[in-house]
Amino acid sequence: MFNIGSGEFLGLFILAVILVGPERMPRVASDAAKLYVKLRNLAQGLTQELRSNLGPGYEDLDVKDLHPKTFIKKHITSVVDQVDSPVKEVKELKKAVQLDPDIL
Repeated sequence: MFNIGSGEFLGLFILAVILVGPERMPRVASDAAKLYVKLRNLAQGLTQELRSNLGPGYEDLDVKDLHPKTFIKKHITSVVDQVDSPVKEVKELKKAVQLDPDIL
């Protein structure tokens, strides 16, 4: 998510221990975990509210689908599939109805 490697994470952890102090570190860590849970629940609630406000047809909406490239790609793919479906059926029918040259 933030492109933080293990070395950078270790450096940030050491810096946090120095700045906060080892005696207050457990309390700060538990507060950070509580904040993370609150933010996650808030984001899930907002996503559910967005789905309900958009109405029918958006029940399977994912937040990643709101990115313009993903949104356009998803809808173009559905249109192309609708257009290609009859073409595929015609090709399958042609294969099934091929005439035997010995009969002619």
